[in-house]
Amino acid sequence: MPATYRRSKPSLPALAPAALLVASLFGGLPAWAATAPSAAVPSSPAASAPQEDEPTNSVMDAPLFYQLLVGEMELSTGQAGVAYQVLLDAARRTQDEELFKRVVNIALQARAGEQALGAAKAWANAIPTSLAAHQMVVQLLALLNRPSEVADPLRELLQLTPAEQRPMVLAVLPRTFQRATEPLKVYQALEPVLQSSAKDPQTHDMALVAQARLAQAAGDTATALKLARELAESSPQLEDTMQLALDLMPSQPEAEALVTARLKAQPTNNALRLAYGRALARAQRPEDAAREFRAVIEAAPDTVSAWFALGAMELDLRHAAAAETALTEYLKRLADVPATDTDNGLMIAEARQQAWLMLSQAAEMRGDVKAAEAWLQKIDRPDRKIETLYRRASLLARQDKLDQGRKLLQPQAGDSDADARAKMLAEAQLLREARLWQAAHDVLKRANERFSEDVDLLYEQSMMAEKLNNVDEMETLLKRVIALKPDYANAYNALGYSLADRGVRLEESRGLIAKALSYAPKEPFFIDSMGWVEFKLGNRTEALRLLREAYQARPDTEIAAHLGEVLWIAGEQDEARRVWQEGAKREPKNEALLETLNRLKAKL
Repeated sequence: MPATYRRSKPSLPALAPAALLVASLFGGLPAWAATAPSAAVPSSPAASAPQEDEPTNSVMDAPLFYQLLVGEMELSTGQAGVAYQVLLDAARRTQDEELFKRVVNIALQARAGEQALGAAKAWANAIPTSLAAHQMVVQLLALLNRPSEVADPLRELLQLTPAEQRPMVLAVLPRTFQRATEPLKVYQALEPVLQSSAKDPQTHDMALVAQARLAQAAGDTATALKLARELAESSPQLEDTMQLALDLMPSQPEAEALVTARLKAQPTNNALRLAYGRALARAQRPEDAAREFRAVIEAAPDTVSAWFALGAMELDLRHAAAAETALTEYLKRLADVPATDTDNGLMIAEARQQAWLMLSQAAEMRGDVKAAEAWLQKIDRPDRKIETLYRRASLLARQDKLDQGRKLLQPQAGDSDADARAKMLAEAQLLREARLWQAAHDVLKRANERFSEDVDLLYEQSMMAEKLNNVDEMETLLKRVIALKPDYANAYNALGYSLADRGVRLEESRGLIAKALSYAPKEPFFIDSMGWVEFKLGNRTEALRLLREAYQARPDTEIAAHLGEVLWIAGEQDEARRVWQEGAKREPKNEALLETLNRLKAKL
């Protein structure tokens, strides 16, 4: 807040020349100042009803006119504090809502939150029935991170709001406070108001939704899930409950049961099924997500986005032909989507290019280099540059032209830091796919020298150190990642899995993997790691349970290798072969699978 904002109210300046007054009146004052504030209108009916053809005179008296003029002139010369004081005084005298709004906006534009709140409170006190004033007070208390003061203004706001509009007031509360630095205090402050609102049948649902959202933001996801269950029971048609359940799934896996129960009751609810599929995809459960997308397509084949989502999941599952089928159908149907406005046209163009990139990847997966390059030739968006270069480099590597591919991905003079970082990561990935661990490690080491304390780069280098059997370096790097970003779940999992795979410090390994699972309870690779450490600890039954769960959620070839080994040791060799065969079908050259088969002397 500028120092001028704290100046005391000045004495009125000398009268300006008439020409300046006219210019200021019609050029500087806002439109609202040309008419009289409502409180200044005389109460006489005769005065408020001019006769036909009689000129209408302004009812703004000279002192008010002059006060408004001074306030606007001060504002135009950068004296926001003086303008605030002058116009707030005028607003209080006239009790005009538009003038109060003007004063609040002046303070907000000057980044003076306390003064904006003061003006809003003055507005609410001057006009106690003003809905806009009480809304502004609640919004500014949220903006200023003062939740302890919100309860009473919120109650007043709800009382003033027409009954049919109160659910909407409650619905927007979580979004109003989404930037709060202490969400627990917000939840504690608003909970009594929301519990009271939940007793009213008209506001019951939205009060519980708001309470659940605020509890979730405060980290109390157990309470949020309890409220979601209550809503599902009392209001089985409420869509907000399902969105809440979907958002709770990563932290409260039991929330998924609410969604599946609703889908069982409403099997044709394709919007919910599509949202559920996307939540499963975010949880890295591609097999389950693909199942839901297929169901949407079967029921409503015109759902264009479902074709794209299915193509992405099939690609993730390495089902190249199925991915191509879905993505080709997506492009066919996308051509029928109208692009009548610029924004929609841009979105469609971007979606089309993403599909082309994915089709190139699918063709490469099938070994059809010519088709893969043909799809890449279509892509011309600058924001797809690095992805396109990587795919071209990968195609060159498939043709024994790895050095040429690497050159495409090496940073050039003039590259931005973001592009240089992305290129170095891409080159390391290219070398990783070629199993050139040392070369990939060297690229990542150079990247970390250039971009220090980048947790993603450090993590990738640690993985290459592990491939080179440099365990000490791997542990050092992973611990550095955890120190820099304590919620980096992959680092805990990688360190824990490495210990388990080597059969050392197994209790420490279990603790690290449990920490990773606390951040992502349904992550299949983390569950696989926990299954593997239980196997190493001799807990075969628990290991099998976990590995089956991981494989069902994500039939990855490395998970198949682990599950197959535990089944083999348990004497279930036919099932072990079936699982390994499924893995080999997806990735016949998978290193983990081949090592397992060779060590166990097992034949498929």
